[in-house]
Amino acid sequence: MSSCKEEVCAEESETLLKVVGSASSPQCSEEGLCFSDGRRKVDYVLVFHHRRHGSVRSFASNSVSHDRISIVSNGNFPSAAGSDAAAGRGGSSPGREAASVGEVFVELGGAGGNDLTEPADHEMDLIRQEFEASLQEAGLEIERDKELKTQGHSFTRVHAPWPVLCREAEFLRIKVPTKTSYDLKEESGFGSTMSTVWRKMNQPFQPKVPHQDHECTKFLTHCFSRDKLHLYNITSKDTFFDNATRGRIVYEILRRTVCVRTCQTIGISTLIAKGVYDAAFPLHDGDYKVIGQPEERSDRQVLHDEWAKYSAFYKYQPIDLVRKYFGEKIGLYFAWLGVYTQLLIPASIVGIIVFGYGVATVDTNIPSLEMCDERLNFTMCPLCDGACDFWHLSTACGTARASHLFDNPATVFFAIFMSLWAVLFLEHWKRRQISLSFSWDLTGIEDDEEHPRPRYETILLQKKQRKENKVKKKNKKKKNEAAIEKLTWKDRLPGYFINISSIIFMFALTFSAVFGVIIYRITVSALMAMSPDPETKSNVRVTVTATAVIINLVVILILDEIYGAVALWLTELEIPKTETHFEEHLILKAFLLKFMNAYAPIFYVAFFKGRFAGRPGNYVYVFNDYRMEECAPGGCLIELCIQLSIIMLGKQLIQNNIFEIGIPKLKKLVRAIKDKGSAEKKMEDERPPQQWNLDYALAPFEGLTPEYMEMIIQFGFVSLFVASFPLAPLFALLNNVIEIRLDAKKFVTELRRPVAVRAKDIGIWYNILSGMGKFSVIINAFVISFTSDFIPRLVYQYMFSETGTMHGFIDHTLSYFNVSNFKHGTAPQNIEQADITVCRYKDYREPPWSPDAYTISKQYWCVLAARLAFVILFQNLVMFLSLVVAWGIPDVPKTIVEQFKREKKLLVDVFLREEKEKFQLIQSLFSKDATHQLSTNPLSPGQVLPLLGRYSTLPPGPTQGSGDGGGPRARCRAASFSQFTRSIPPSPKNENENSRHTAV
Repeated sequence: MSSCKEEVCAEESETLLKVVGSASSPQCSEEGLCFSDGRRKVDYVLVFHHRRHGSVRSFASNSVSHDRISIVSNGNFPSAAGSDAAAGRGGSSPGREAASVGEVFVELGGAGGNDLTEPADHEMDLIRQEFEASLQEAGLEIERDKELKTQGHSFTRVHAPWPVLCREAEFLRIKVPTKTSYDLKEESGFGSTMSTVWRKMNQPFQPKVPHQDHECTKFLTHCFSRDKLHLYNITSKDTFFDNATRGRIVYEILRRTVCVRTCQTIGISTLIAKGVYDAAFPLHDGDYKVIGQPEERSDRQVLHDEWAKYSAFYKYQPIDLVRKYFGEKIGLYFAWLGVYTQLLIPASIVGIIVFGYGVATVDTNIPSLEMCDERLNFTMCPLCDGACDFWHLSTACGTARASHLFDNPATVFFAIFMSLWAVLFLEHWKRRQISLSFSWDLTGIEDDEEHPRPRYETILLQKKQRKENKVKKKNKKKKNEAAIEKLTWKDRLPGYFINISSIIFMFALTFSAVFGVIIYRITVSALMAMSPDPETKSNVRVTVTATAVIINLVVILILDEIYGAVALWLTELEIPKTETHFEEHLILKAFLLKFMNAYAPIFYVAFFKGRFAGRPGNYVYVFNDYRMEECAPGGCLIELCIQLSIIMLGKQLIQNNIFEIGIPKLKKLVRAIKDKGSAEKKMEDERPPQQWNLDYALAPFEGLTPEYMEMIIQFGFVSLFVASFPLAPLFALLNNVIEIRLDAKKFVTELRRPVAVRAKDIGIWYNILSGMGKFSVIINAFVISFTSDFIPRLVYQYMFSETGTMHGFIDHTLSYFNVSNFKHGTAPQNIEQADITVCRYKDYREPPWSPDAYTISKQYWCVLAARLAFVILFQNLVMFLSLVVAWGIPDVPKTIVEQFKREKKLLVDVFLREEKEKFQLIQSLFSKDATHQLSTNPLSPGQVLPLLGRYSTLPPGPTQGSGDGGGPRARCRAASFSQFTRSIPPSPKNENENSRHTAV
């Protein structure tokens, strides 16, 4: 039976091998992307720094006359020689064996003596040998260039053969296309006509990406299984798994491979942290510049031409190609950024209309006209003590007119619109995310198991060692000695304490910076007011506001960089176990610190400036000398607008152009200058740089947190204080159009290729966006109520105006002060107008001739009640409308639901059909076997031939026979179809087989 089973299974394996491609792979299309044999792809590169003594160089030059290459492929050498070969120390015997099977293996000399290397370098070399030998045992193939030089970087190339790819794809449950496809449902009637028209209109904006024929036809996908190879659409085993998937598969092996020499260290990331390797990364798909025919462009070249160029700013993003090249996590980021940018277009249009309404009505606005009317002769109280004179309200005409541009009835509508826009954006992204999850086959995927971070492993090891030392000292063995498997909150308690203390300190630092700018504004205002130049006096408020905002911007940019480093340090002190926990904790800390840093000055101007200044004769002082500043005559909203616009535009321009473009280019220039001297010496002897050399020269990918953080802070500017600056969405839109291409260019040309990481959503960022959207409703309600004059105007018009109009509003908001009540030393020193007995100031207080002089008037309480009522009304109205919008937009598009059901039904049909064919083959095979038995052993009288139906029982002969050739062969052939019902994954020991067989 065993001989029959091997014969039939081998026959089926040969058949399956013909499906997936022959053993001899075609030549690589791109030079520098394969091993030196030109057949096997380089799926991953490990880089380490190679050091030698000067004596080693002389010894090596005597023993070896030229550079050598060592190519190690598992299966070609005895296991004992594997590790030596991986390190370039293989003997001649393995080399001859490799040559016999078509592999290249040349023995290297000059590295054999342990006394010729530094002890630390020798230890690192042994660790690399062990690690790479473990990679070989896992099935990977390795090639290393062993150049005998005093120093420099050495590259170890890793290739995953087809059996390893199949095994890991099954473990990772990677979904792959099957041979079954179906046509997508097309609209009919008026909807079809509109879709056709829309596609034609959108045609100029579509990127020219080849092979976009999946719009009408979609292949069914299923989790890869080695038992079902004949179901998949496999044309070649070299192209079935794309480069991004191959890189992710190799990375999964690298991150779980154990290195015993470093105390059970797990994963390549730990080895990089310990300095064993400098870097590890997958290769880009060749150069990004198109050299040959445009039709033969690689994915990287297509992305560069159709996505990463600034000239393609008007085109849609090729999101599917971005996902294919960089993975789902990066693809989701750019998809989210695209949705956010698209929805900024209607917000920008409405903002421009609101701003245009303010421009159109500024000449007819009664309050601003009254402030500009010199005939009303409102004499205002001094802005500072002693040095400042009385002034006329008409001198603030420009401020009043500018304030109306942003503080008008349309602002309330825009605040409500933007609150609903935030809800609409989140709902639209949710639908888009689900559509992408279905399109990218992310539905039903499970989170990959994560290994502990290097620092977590180190701290845990130290804890175990301390525990063992205590036990040894006491000469006792405790039962729970080996029970230390994780760190507890007690181990993290010092880190938590430092975290809380540091965050409180950072908050205090932020408030101190804001307070310092306040002191600057107060002192500079007083100094400029004492200036004899009348032009300087007239421009005090504008000059102080502009310079203070610029100082705020510089402080924010500096603290942003500091807070980013501090958040990273604090997160390390928490000792998170996995990278996911580390990233989430880091995001929360960085967002909290940067949120306070960016918005603290804006919160001060919006809600605190002028609220605690006091009144003439009873001002509030800081340090007994500096009087708290007041709002401009037109209100604080215009100052809030200036503050918001300068900080928002400054952060975007400086961070985008200097930090994201200038600093990386400067680092690249410095690195090029450092490498120039050594490069000139090696120019004659060195061959042209390979792709791994070029990719190593690029900057490493450090995650998406900075990219998301920048956009989240911008989202806050757009949503939180949009009532004070309706043009914020427009400036955000213009920035994001450039930001998309800037990020794309950075990913395609300036960064090493990141590992293609699977992700179902954008993670914690969605929760932050949702929280900011809800917070924006509260902030905008308070800005309209307490910062703008919208509520006081409504109260005056409907409660205190005699004519029901806004005439007399300015006089209504100004209180009286008797100049004789000035405290000693605070009255103006140069009193030219001796006939001035009273001055005006903006507040709701009783006049000096009232029995309750200078106390808060009833008008104040009416306005305050109206403001609080508006806050409650605004919040409830917006929340209700937000719920209506969320309820009216389903999370899952109807088309996706229908396609999902259709795919599920088609998959069931495919497997039922396979089961039916399996059963029919079993029935036919055993029918032939029964006929053969009848011909050799006729039925005795009374014996009945068993019926072979669905519920028939298999005869014992074929399942237990050992001598007859027909029975066992039939059993083995039928067994190849029982693979569809297997739920237990096959053993990795049989990784070179392309199918699995189970006895029926």
